[in-house]
Amino acid sequence: MGLSSLQVNPQITDAVTQSGVAVLAAGPAIATNNLYQAIANALALAAQNATALQQAGSMVLQATTVMGVTTLYGLDTSSTAGGVAKILKAG
Repeated sequence: MGLSSLQVNPQITDAVTQSGVAVLAAGPAIATNNLYQAIANALALAAQNATALQQAGSMVLQATTVMGVTTLYGLDTSSTAGGVAKILKAG
């Protein structure tokens, strides 16, 4: 075996070099993609949290309204009128 039989074809070395350069060149693009994906996930989570808070606030508002109406309907109107009459006579 001579030295010439151990040499690698230049086309093979060019292909290996090009694939290595391609991997290095893709690094910034992959990093940017990862950043955009993280930002998109954060924004989606923020929107989901805002929706959940709005739903919880709506439930509290509805429960408060129901309790207010229940209280109004639960009052004894005759005793309330008597109390108002006493207040007005005192004044």
